[in-house]
Amino acid sequence: MSLEHSKLVAMAQQNLVPTYRPREQVLDRGLGSRVWDIEGREYVDFAAGIAVSALGHGDPDILAALSEQAGKLWHTSNVFLTEPPLRLAEELIAASGFASRVFFCNSGGEANEAAIKLARRFAADAGRPPEQRVILSFTGSFHGRTLATVTATAQPKYQAGFEPLPAGFRYAAFNDIEAFEAAFGDDVAAVIVEPVQGEGGVLPAAPGFLAHLRARCDAVGALLIFDEIQCGVGRSGKLWAHQWDGIQPDAMSLAKGLGCGFPIGAMLVAERAARTLGFGSHGTTFGGNPLAAAVARVALRKLSSAAVLGNVETQSRALRDGLQALDAKHSIFAEIRGRGLMLGAQLRSQWAGRAGEILDHAAREGLLLLQAGPDVLRFTPALNIGSRDLREGLDRLDRALENFLQAA
Repeated sequence: MSLEHSKLVAMAQQNLVPTYRPREQVLDRGLGSRVWDIEGREYVDFAAGIAVSALGHGDPDILAALSEQAGKLWHTSNVFLTEPPLRLAEELIAASGFASRVFFCNSGGEANEAAIKLARRFAADAGRPPEQRVILSFTGSFHGRTLATVTATAQPKYQAGFEPLPAGFRYAAFNDIEAFEAAFGDDVAAVIVEPVQGEGGVLPAAPGFLAHLRARCDAVGALLIFDEIQCGVGRSGKLWAHQWDGIQPDAMSLAKGLGCGFPIGAMLVAERAARTLGFGSHGTTFGGNPLAAAVARVALRKLSSAAVLGNVETQSRALRDGLQALDAKHSIFAEIRGRGLMLGAQLRSQWAGRAGEILDHAAREGLLLLQAGPDVLRFTPALNIGSRDLREGLDRLDRALENFLQAA
């Protein structure tokens, strides 16, 4: 570790609120699916900034859009109109197949916060008293870090120490219709669900599960909200992950890949609830920023293209095959699951709780990788990753697994 590297790591440890525990690589630049640290070491990127850098690093069309807009106008607030978010809203509505209005914000947590407020106000407008405005979510979910969205996140480890949590939230087991029915009732104003759970272990909704939620929400007049912050915008192999199930939501939250690394969030709303959040009921200073919107327009166009979605299908199959080959060699994975280029490799029981160690070995071999809980390796590379980068990443993972098993 160079002196400059050591200084930067020390600065992080001294000056940043310790909410993160980053690895000690100090990344400096990237191109495509490769990144380099400040010491010039190269890594294959299978993380893509937690499914954010969906077009990899340094995409020329993204850079051109950002540069052009940066030379014109950066920020005005929502007191005035600018063209990029208006164009983006029109394009998102057309691409969604269900929405008639869009609310722009800056992150996935903010998009889900808006969706929760939408559901509560929609129920209030329908004459429901506060006790009949329950938001139902699922165990293993992750919906954000604001106080409302962390309460909707049905994982106690994210909630501990932040009590008292907001009232009016209820949980059911994911992919369990019987458990859902036991929790669901006339007091439920909305159900929020990830079509593919991310932080919960990369778990897709079971066949028929989302359709059942849709039918039950319709029966009691509740809204169905899809959180596609991680699994949306092409990540699953379709533009929207819920398209695999052939149903539509009343609202959908987006972020991550929509900006390909530039912060943006969006809540898309169907006509049924499109006018619920009227003047003054919600807001954001930076939402709809023209820089973010200009980037997202290019991202949406490219990520919805047949070329990129076809590549997701091709590389998803190659990644699955590669992981299965590694398991045949090392006997380390109990299951490989997910959709598109959002895959999870569940460790066998004897290696439970040790995903973080494998990530350390992977980094030493020049591979950036994620986990989804202590037992699952998570793979979310760029959606345009090429075959050469994918093969090289798998070769590096092979060496990392071998080193892990030798040290275990």
